Amino acid sequence: AATKLASAEKLMYFCTDQLGLEQDFEQKQMPDGKLLVDGFLLCVDVSRGMNRNFDDQLKFVSNLYNQLAKTKKPIVVVLTKCDEGVERYIRDAHTFALSKKNLQVVETSARSNVNVDLAFSTLVQLIDKSRGKTKIIPYFEALKQQSQQIAAAKDKYEWLVSRIVKNHNETWSNVSRKMQSSPEYQDYVYLEGTQKAKKLFLQHVHRLKQEHIERRRKMYLAVLPQVFEALIPDLDEIDHLSYVKVEKLLETKPDFLKWFVVLEETPWDATSHIDNMENERVPFDLMDTEPAKQLYDAHLEKLRNERKRAEMRRAFKENLETSPFITPGKPWEEARSFIMNEDFYMWLEESIYMDIYSKHQKQIIEKAKEEFQELLLEYSELFYELELDAKPSKEKMGVIQDVLGEEQRFKALQKLQAERDALILKHIHFVYHPTKETCPSCPLCVDSKIEHLISSRFIRPSERNQKNLLSDPNIDRINLVILGKDGLARELANEIRALCTNDDRYVIEGKMYELSLRPIEGNVRLPVNSFQTPTFQPHGCLCLYNSKESLSYVVESIEKSRESTIGRRDNHLVHLPLTLILVNKRGDASGETLHSLIQQGQQIASKLQCVFLDPASAGIGYGRNINEKQISQVLKGLLDSKRNLNLVSSTSSIKDLADVDLRIVMCLMCGDPFNVDDVLLPILQSQTYRPSPCGSSSSV
Repeated sequence: AATKLASAEKLMYFCTDQLGLEQDFEQKQMPDGKLLVDGFLLCVDVSRGMNRNFDDQLKFVSNLYNQLAKTKKPIVVVLTKCDEGVERYIRDAHTFALSKKNLQVVETSARSNVNVDLAFSTLVQLIDKSRGKTKIIPYFEALKQQSQQIAAAKDKYEWLVSRIVKNHNETWSNVSRKMQSSPEYQDYVYLEGTQKAKKLFLQHVHRLKQEHIERRRKMYLAVLPQVFEALIPDLDEIDHLSYVKVEKLLETKPDFLKWFVVLEETPWDATSHIDNMENERVPFDLMDTEPAKQLYDAHLEKLRNERKRAEMRRAFKENLETSPFITPGKPWEEARSFIMNEDFYMWLEESIYMDIYSKHQKQIIEKAKEEFQELLLEYSELFYELELDAKPSKEKMGVIQDVLGEEQRFKALQKLQAERDALILKHIHFVYHPTKETCPSCPLCVDSKIEHLISSRFIRPSERNQKNLLSDPNIDRINLVILGKDGLARELANEIRALCTNDDRYVIEGKMYELSLRPIEGNVRLPVNSFQTPTFQPHGCLCLYNSKESLSYVVESIEKSRESTIGRRDNHLVHLPLTLILVNKRGDASGETLHSLIQQGQQIASKLQCVFLDPASAGIGYGRNINEKQISQVLKGLLDSKRNLNLVSSTSSIKDLADVDLRIVMCLMCGDPFNVDDVLLPILQSQTYRPSPCGSSSSV
């Protein structure tokens, strides 16, 4: 049946967004008159209202119920505002419902949207008995479920926002259109409304903006130490200034605008400058912040500490220079207790002091060596009676040390006895072989300086032709082929290299020669075993044998090599100097005797017209017993043959010097502070100055 209702000026609501914002939506009032009513929700406010008595409200509700009961329509009691409900009011409302034919009660909160749908669904079930019975959930349990549902929906919505919104300049209207079809957005709006969804969006955008500002702030602060180093590196300039005066000082620097930008609006993080990514200069108003002040204080403290550490270094060096306990070669462990104090340990690590001490030791050791060398020159008579090339005996070394022992320059190297003895031996070698290479002042030898000065003034034609052949124009090269079978050539090459310097140089009669070895053990007609290559021009050949088979191999190889050059323009291999060497036997399985091998070798040497060396006479002891003098004898013979064939240029002779127009004899001591340039430049700058035709590196 129709029931007449009076609802004057009551608005019809369609969604929760209208609550409190009625003016923003279409306003439609509920009509007056008769309506078809199938059931009633009897609402009871259980909150503590101002100037309102709950008992009076309950009495009114009881009277209203008596009127509604006459319609015989289903009634559900709805307790509203349970989020602010008073426990006694809720209990009295339940008692009222029980007294009225056990009415069903639903506890709700419209503000929290708890059990609102449940109130209507419960009434619908009472109207339509065919529907399943609705389970009524108490308010606090429903509130918990509702909170969990909202929290889950909120997490999904925030994930959606974070995935879509990456820039803090995004707007709600643009982003909401993108999210319109997303279930995460729809579910959250249904539960919490559009305004809360927008609020979460704005919070996310604000967080993005703050993170962006913080990244730029960190970037600016990271640059500030570099700015301070560039603009105010001098402690004396800022040590007495206040922070405000330091800021003014920065503005006066020529490079101020290279590092800073002065904005019209401040603070910088509240202006559009935060999005000016092209300008990486530091906003000057950042200097007024506490982190910038702390960085300046750190810069000032750093400069003060550096000055103090520099003072400690100077004080430590002065201690080293003035302490009588610091002598050449004294270990750090022994010296530490004499020169270290607590202040030193406070400002610098021990490793720094050790480095300074090591450099100081290097200086005083070098100075002590120079002074000791002067001492040896002053006592030159001690070295006159030594035999040529002979090492001094222990007795002679003892005499030398006894004579020099009272000298302070000798005692200065007391802790470096091995180096002191080495200096004595080096001096003896220099006395009997006075060359640029053996000079104690090498590479600052006066001879080397003069040659370098002259050679730097022009390039001789002979040097220009030999530029690609010789790395050093002052050193002759000996290209030597070693011919032997079954490893003999390789073994002897290794033995000779062991007698050379690290750069394959060999000293013959006091002169340095570059020695290039080419061991050959295979078929000489193959390119890989050829005597001559585009980069190797042989000056001589050592032929090794220790058996009849190896001697036959030598003969066949020499004949093949000579045959290959017959008729060619470069047939100098026919006249290549040869030396035949019998290597000591190391067990002869064929029973050949040493005497027969010597006879065969002498016959072959006569046939090949070459020098023969046998171990029984002046020959060569091979292996560990190899004699350096005998090797030198072989190489010297090859060098003489090489000179006779004019294969390379040798140093100038007395005859060469006969063509010199003017001879100037200069006597300068190596190590003297006098500059060689002061003597030679007036001559070298003369217009008549020209290279000497003799080819000497020290004649013009």
